[in-house]
Amino acid sequence: MNAFINDRFLLQSELAVKLYNDYAKDLPVIDYHSHLPPDVIAVNAPFGNISKVWLAGDHYKWRAMRTLGVAERNITGTATDREKFRSWAACVPYTLRSPLYHWTHMELKNPFGISELLDEKNADRIYDQTSEILQTTAFLPQSLLGHYRVEMLGTTDDPADTLEFHGRIAAAGFKTRVLPSFRPDKCFGLGQGQAFREYIERLAAAAGGTISSLDQLKQALEKRIDFFHAAGCRISDHGLSQIPVAEHDDEQLDRVLRAVLNGNDAEGAQFADAFTFHLLLFLGQCYAKRGWVQQFHLGAIRNNNSAKMAAIGADAGYDSIGDYPQATGLSRLFNRLEAENGLAKTVIYNLNPADNAVFATMIGNFQGEGIRGKIQFGSGWWFLDQLDGMEQQMNSLSNMGLISCFIGMLTDSRSFLSYSRHDYFRRLLCQLFAEDMRKGLIPNDPDWTGKIIQDICYYNAKAYFNF
Repeated sequence: MNAFINDRFLLQSELAVKLYNDYAKDLPVIDYHSHLPPDVIAVNAPFGNISKVWLAGDHYKWRAMRTLGVAERNITGTATDREKFRSWAACVPYTLRSPLYHWTHMELKNPFGISELLDEKNADRIYDQTSEILQTTAFLPQSLLGHYRVEMLGTTDDPADTLEFHGRIAAAGFKTRVLPSFRPDKCFGLGQGQAFREYIERLAAAAGGTISSLDQLKQALEKRIDFFHAAGCRISDHGLSQIPVAEHDDEQLDRVLRAVLNGNDAEGAQFADAFTFHLLLFLGQCYAKRGWVQQFHLGAIRNNNSAKMAAIGADAGYDSIGDYPQATGLSRLFNRLEAENGLAKTVIYNLNPADNAVFATMIGNFQGEGIRGKIQFGSGWWFLDQLDGMEQQMNSLSNMGLISCFIGMLTDSRSFLSYSRHDYFRRLLCQLFAEDMRKGLIPNDPDWTGKIIQDICYYNAKAYFNF
């Protein structure tokens, strides 16, 4: 019997196999948005065991384990790493039809070379086998990135970060380019009281000054943008539920910001949306001046379980898809930036699949002369980076835009083993094009179709980001 993850996985015809093997399989990876920690890359120390590289921080797996009734002790709690792995292994057979079942076995196969189906019976043996392998130099963090042919990796970094570890990585001459991405989400927290004040103090210290007004906040942000630019940053990212539509004049926003920074939160929440929109306009112009790409990850409703948030913290698997209106805010922001000649290259990602058509058509309104695919409908992410979600995104883009200009897949991951998702995406892409050929929907021309596939998998992103 063939291994479950084999050379033909997801490839349902000889033509799909040919497209994958001849055009997609061996291309380098440009992972322009991830959450991999730069300190782990810089230090380049061995992972202690597979739980540390595979289970820690993986809220996809945590949600499945909770659904199956696993005690929190064995998920994020005090259990040993071996116990946590045993718990996950016992869950795996029950993830059938979930992308977790695919990812789990793809990641065991590559890089560990393990073709067995994981379950509670072989958990200890696989734990020992993989943990021993992880102590070898071929499985250090930098070696794993090399193994997956990662040419460029974009981390996610706060404006107040020192970028110390990016400097150490660059100085070491590591072959993979590890570049920071500017993520100013905490700057938008006008309605968050003391947490916002503490963050603004941190940002002011990083910028080498004080922040007591709107102008000073914008000056500090621009200083940090220049600092990031000098470190090689060419990408920003924003994680928002939606682009707000509220607007107020500068004087009013300055008055409210001053009051909040002085401890008066009476109007903070009321003006938070207008404050966010104002900063997005300012930041967008800063990005455009420097030739950056701005990204917007939209649609999550976060930290739904307040009791678990208090006990475990954020990013623990208690987020889901929100049903926010998206079109008006996107249109208003892009229109204002375009009118002021300040619309940078932009990638928009939706988390709600009901918004696929909205996003696929919105990008066509603001494309730029002389720039191929200036405004991008980004790949399926988070809850949508599975076969159905990615296929729906690509079909919407094909039907309402041009998939030939698409910049392809990203990991958006905290795990060094998640590069199987690029292979997952490439296999699906080749299968989609092969099936269209079989149905006579596109010409049976593997060479031309193969070029389009190569562009989507690698060359479009390489040209778009122009690192």
